[in-house]
Amino acid sequence: MDGFQRTPEFPLSGQAAQDVSNPDASTSMATNQSASNVARKVGTGRAFALVSIVVPARNEAENLAVLLREVEAALAARALEIVVVDDGSTDATALTLATLRADGVPLRHIRHNRPAGQSRAIRSGVLAASGDLVVTIDGDGQNDPAFIPALVAALESTGPTVGLAAGQRTARTDTKLKQLSSRFANGLRTAILKDATRDTGCGLKAIPTELFRRLPYFDGWHRYLPALVLREGLTVVHIDVKDRQRRFGRSNYGIFDRGLRGILDLFGVWWLRRRALVRPDVSEIIPDQPL
Repeated sequence: MDGFQRTPEFPLSGQAAQDVSNPDASTSMATNQSASNVARKVGTGRAFALVSIVVPARNEAENLAVLLREVEAALAARALEIVVVDDGSTDATALTLATLRADGVPLRHIRHNRPAGQSRAIRSGVLAASGDLVVTIDGDGQNDPAFIPALVAALESTGPTVGLAAGQRTARTDTKLKQLSSRFANGLRTAILKDATRDTGCGLKAIPTELFRRLPYFDGWHRYLPALVLREGLTVVHIDVKDRQRRFGRSNYGIFDRGLRGILDLFGVWWLRRRALVRPDVSEIIPDQPL
């Protein structure tokens, strides 16, 4: 088991969705369709009652102090909870979160007793989430929370055949080495998985909670979410987002950790995608009931 037993399914509302109107974000699919065009093709939209923002973080106390207030401000018009997954931090993360909670920030503190990695931290947050939509954002502050409403709107303006709104960073601020390694990994992944996503490393992603919990889990799974969503027979919508400089500290998840294990993960996901999913409608035939 993954540690949390509560895994309810949340039905999606058929209520018409709000318009996507963020001028700094562009939405696209493999064919570069706009969100409004997607909505016309797949349905009248849906509405999410509660948004759970999942924030994986290890030793990011100073960045969290700024980031979580930005998240709250970006979603001031919505019902939300912020689920911070403390991945075995040894800094002042616990004190920072307690202070923010005392100041009224709607957050929950989920803690790993030892570092378990970014994928496990995200997974713990998804399993703990109370909302019917999960939005992930990195805890280092490089993802701008101002783009979260665009991710949510991209899903709400479409029907249930769209499973993921994924951020794609423009004008990267990482080191040259990290940018080169990311470009190589993304190119290799795209060539093998055909997931039409140029930047799976961006932490900004929005997925309905029930779908997120249903995806097959493995260490490193957060880098393959577009391919796993496509495997479910669903569509991915892309949002261009701005990358920011890290304010404090340094990255706690290294490029060599990603590279050495990423090759095996890549071919594992390739194998999964080749195993077609069949989801029949299941019903029980009662003997004394007329057919």
